[in-house]
Amino acid sequence: MGIPEVDNFDIVEVKFKGGRKEYFRNLDYLDLHTGDPVVVDVPSGHHIGYVSLQGELVRLQMQKRKIRDDDNITRIYRIANQKDLEKWEEAKNREIPSLYRCRQIIQELGLKMKLSDVEYQADNSKATFYYSADERVDFRELIKILAGEFRIRVEMRQISLRQEAGRLGGIGVCGRELCCSTWLVDFKNVSTSAARYQNLSLNPSKLSGQCGRLKCCLNYELDTYIEAIKNIPTVEKPLLTEQGPAKLQKTDIFRRLMWFSYNNDNDWHSISCDRVVEILEINSNGGKVFNLQVNESTELEDMAAQSTLELELLDKKFSKKKKKKKKNRNRPPRNQEAQAPNTNQQSSPAKQGNQNTPREEARATNNQSQKRRNPRRKPRQRPDMGSNENKNPNQGSPSNSGDSNNSRQKRRFPPRKNQKPNNGKGDE
Repeated sequence: MGIPEVDNFDIVEVKFKGGRKEYFRNLDYLDLHTGDPVVVDVPSGHHIGYVSLQGELVRLQMQKRKIRDDDNITRIYRIANQKDLEKWEEAKNREIPSLYRCRQIIQELGLKMKLSDVEYQADNSKATFYYSADERVDFRELIKILAGEFRIRVEMRQISLRQEAGRLGGIGVCGRELCCSTWLVDFKNVSTSAARYQNLSLNPSKLSGQCGRLKCCLNYELDTYIEAIKNIPTVEKPLLTEQGPAKLQKTDIFRRLMWFSYNNDNDWHSISCDRVVEILEINSNGGKVFNLQVNESTELEDMAAQSTLELELLDKKFSKKKKKKKKNRNRPPRNQEAQAPNTNQQSSPAKQGNQNTPREEARATNNQSQKRRNPRRKPRQRPDMGSNENKNPNQGSPSNSGDSNNSRQKRRFPPRKNQKPNNGKGDE
């Protein structure tokens, strides 16, 4: 088998300033790659652009944009060399001063138009001024002034606000570059019905883009929403219930849920679309339902009884509490109990005779328990108010009288409640 031959499409897509794309024929079969600068033929001279697409994809793009493959498509001269690029750079340096000067002239003439961009050709023979206006503008006087001042042929081209935003570029609320400045070419009409189908709030500040018009992305998922809405019932009037008329507040299309409120209250009740169809059939026959959930009150009572039964079962389940075993603090650890019989067997009869009496053991256990309860608390030392020296200051040696005088000079505090003074202890 031989190598299959590929029928190369000889038309190339070339991109210019502001995202503008045009198609040119590669008659000389130049070896082109995406991003190469090329010199192309234009009606008033030649211009430089960059190759953006080639091959069979160009054929599909031309079919999408409804461009015919005829003699109106001009040719590509050559790949741009260094001299062509330098000349084109000099022409681009004139764009910003020309833009500012043209805006001054427009303000002097009092024309109701907004100038957004200026583009010079690579051969520096023509300049295109892009503007936007709400009404028809007579700019014949403006063209004469611009042609006499810049010594160049002038073309005025009106663009829409969406095209203006695409030429200027920017970042959208989604955090990405604007669609109109990257890939979007055909601008379709966007109406407020697209927002209504998607249950979006009609807030102009949220629905409008940087161009001031409705966002183009509202049309991206519109077909999916229209397909899903076919299975959603239409509620033109409030649903009739015994608790009052229920008015539709919100609809979740993909989850098939609808929220209603009684008498325009703030409490919303969600029900499925099948339940809404059932209530609509009952209302069409002249009947009413008890509420949005059940048709009759008996069903509501059965649901309440079932819920109370479930609560009673839960109460019985958690009412039985496990009794916790009380720990004996005086009981020795398990290791000591296990070692106790071995030590008693090995002990001598002399040591067995030195064991404590039951009263002494009880006192020892009480002292240990008191130490455990208050291991860090120390008894507060107070001056001895019940000693014999304070009771009889005249008796005793002169040294004792001197000590008593010193104790009288010290500040004394009465004992606290439920606490007795320290008996038999001196002042500290």
